[in-house]
Amino acid sequence: MGIVGIILLAISLAMDCFSVSLASGMILKRIHRPTLLKMAFFFGLFQALMPLVGWFVAGLFSSLIRDYDHWIAFGLLSLLGVRMIIESFKKQEDCHFDPKRLSVILTLAVATSIDALAVGVTFAFIKMTVDQMLVAVGIIGLVSFVFSMAGTYIGVVACRRFKFRMEWVGGLVLIGLGVKILVEHLSAA
Repeated sequence: MGIVGIILLAISLAMDCFSVSLASGMILKRIHRPTLLKMAFFFGLFQALMPLVGWFVAGLFSSLIRDYDHWIAFGLLSLLGVRMIIESFKKQEDCHFDPKRLSVILTLAVATSIDALAVGVTFAFIKMTVDQMLVAVGIIGLVSFVFSMAGTYIGVVACRRFKFRMEWVGGLVLIGLGVKILVEHLSAA
């Protein structure tokens, strides 16, 4: 796989990060630099590490990853999305979906990077070398980092512009993303 192919792949993987960051930015309502950087860091890290993990374990677990990755991503994203929708109807002080919390960020990072794990399995099947893998995971991580920062920032700006609680929109985005992943994998099977 050439550099252009890797960049295009990185952009397509980063779209999930962008969508989730956009939803999180809508909840934050203001630029909170530590959260913005933490989210971008973990999204980029998981997007970079998952292909590496997939590449290493491809021979052992490829059939398990291929058969269930879409269900795991769908479940995690839908659960978080439903929770966001429910919380959008609560008073602000009762809301518990907090994208500033590390546990929320890590859950979102895992959910958005499951496809990257499957990509790593594909990398093993096309016999990518260690050098090629390091370049690929570096590009994937960097693109995901940038897209996550941009998504969070755009979400904050959109929330300010619309001047109403957007958590339910963010919840719908997460559920839609989970459904998209599920449908893509089921239709490819």
